Amino acid sequence: MSTQGTSDKTRRLHPVMLAGTGSDVGKSVLATALCRIFLQDGYHPAPFKAQNMALNSYATPEGLEIGRAQAVQAEAAGVPCHTDMNPLLLKPQSDHTSQVVLNGRPIGNRDAYDYFRKEGREELRSAVNAAFDRLASRYNPIVMEGAGSLAEINLRDSDLVNVPMAMHAGADIILVGDIDRGGVFASVYGSLMLLRLEERKYVKGIIINKFRGDLRLFEKGRQMLEELCGIPVLGVVPYLKDVHIEEEDSVALSAKSAAARAGKINVAVVLLRHISNFTDFNALERDPRVHLFYSGQPEEIAKADIVILPGSKSTLDDLNELRRSGLAQAILEARRNGATVLGICGGYQMLGRLIRDPHHVEGPLDSLPGLGLLPLVTEISQEKVTRQVHFRLASSTPQNGNAFPMEGYEIHMGVTAPDDTADSVPSHLCILEDGTEDGYIADGKCIGTYLHGILDNQAFIDLLLEPHRDKIDAAASGENFDYHAYKERQYDLLADHVRAHINMDLLYGILEDRK
Repeated sequence: MSTQGTSDKTRRLHPVMLAGTGSDVGKSVLATALCRIFLQDGYHPAPFKAQNMALNSYATPEGLEIGRAQAVQAEAAGVPCHTDMNPLLLKPQSDHTSQVVLNGRPIGNRDAYDYFRKEGREELRSAVNAAFDRLASRYNPIVMEGAGSLAEINLRDSDLVNVPMAMHAGADIILVGDIDRGGVFASVYGSLMLLRLEERKYVKGIIINKFRGDLRLFEKGRQMLEELCGIPVLGVVPYLKDVHIEEEDSVALSAKSAAARAGKINVAVVLLRHISNFTDFNALERDPRVHLFYSGQPEEIAKADIVILPGSKSTLDDLNELRRSGLAQAILEARRNGATVLGICGGYQMLGRLIRDPHHVEGPLDSLPGLGLLPLVTEISQEKVTRQVHFRLASSTPQNGNAFPMEGYEIHMGVTAPDDTADSVPSHLCILEDGTEDGYIADGKCIGTYLHGILDNQAFIDLLLEPHRDKIDAAASGENFDYHAYKERQYDLLADHVRAHINMDLLYGILEDRK
């Protein structure tokens, strides 16, 4: 790890915004990299994204909800996550509607057309601006992230997250273009030319991302972009390989191989239409004893050693789809054949006998039968539970001084309890630090829990894998995996990769008004 030595760290840096020529150009990962680089260089950075649209969310220490990407960036910056880092979160519920979460709390569902109308936008603008101001008073520099393209001119008057946010913050904008998808010259130049003149002045540099091949072949292209745009190209960043940072969306999940592997425990995560918090499985995926894949194919699910039903933003709709697609039968078949079935959050609710929605939180249905694998009934509630928790497995013995050594978080709308008509009730899975209990486990191979992040704890992974340890090759059976240390190493590797391909002295000069 190298540090830059020319900058006076007693001076405040301008905020820096990574804005894109479009979606999925790599803004989030580059923002994560800059958070870690600034931390390494002796600053006290924090991330900020005024408005995020994602089903991956996280509970802050205060028990409020933000986008998972900003929680990851905060972790890279070495600071606790806070709602001021992502004051506005949109959680899609259908193609046209989203739950709106403001300052960590849901304020209702909005149709996309109504949400992006000018009416009422100033109230939201004031809220996100105030969040930025609070954050900027505590941290320096603020690493800001735009959303989609910075040149969505049809939404210019209602934009809360791109150029208007940068103008409020006094941020220097770095425009990120994705060369891997093609058309990078047109997308960079076109994005700049579509901005108003007063907006264009905030864009101070360009980063070309996801380059494949010999960097020397782009040197002329770099010069041409600088001449066309009149601003420097800060760097050309090669496509990231062998560095694993949590993904913001689920686009790439289905590409992970479903082919069974000998010598490993094969774990299938059911690829729900409304899958949320799929980062729950990152630690398990890295475990050397495991081959983890995502699938929506019944024949692949039926052959897995462990089947995981993940969280869902629309539990009833996904439960209906499981039955329509044949996945419900595949899960039941896998269970009959000796597989372990684990449900987390919405997946936990699906494992029970019945899900009731008396307030029609998710839609017009009053209720829907579950998969019936656990004798439980869920009632979807109008109030959302969001909190971080410490817990221990109910089967474990408390250790002196560390009675609740495991960590997780809850984000759900619903209460799950034993079915009054059941002959017997399985054992509770977890005991929380406040004395409450969470989840159930039956015969060691049918498990449900509301706790996201439970798989980041080695003791739970060991419990999950124990019934299938005979499948594990001897070479991997004794290995332990420290996921926290692994993530820290990935942040450092990411920072090294970006630092090696971006002119950090030039960036610091821009942020200090030396350029």
